[in-house]
Amino acid sequence: MTTEQKDIFARVQGLGEEALHKLADVPGGAKLVEMANQSRTRLDEMQKRLRGLDVLERRVDELEQRLAKLETASTTKKATAVTTVAKKPAAPKNPPA
Repeated sequence: MTTEQKDIFARVQGLGEEALHKLADVPGGAKLVEMANQSRTRLDEMQKRLRGLDVLERRVDELEQRLAKLETASTTKKATAVTTVAKKPAAPKNPPA
């Protein structure tokens, strides 16, 4: 069974290669082959840029975490400041004279 599959794949591959070689002889085929080669180059460049985005996403995540910590720390400080103001002892009341 595997030898038959290899033969089928080899035949399909051979037909594909022949078709690509004949494509250059067809009017406008050379332009199509050139565009295919350029698209491969462009895809490689795009992959490199996308890999760079992963690094930026990690940096943004780290910065968001740091910001969240700072925000929780500042809200805790504000809450502490408000409670200390609220705990201020009331002035003693003098009886009316």
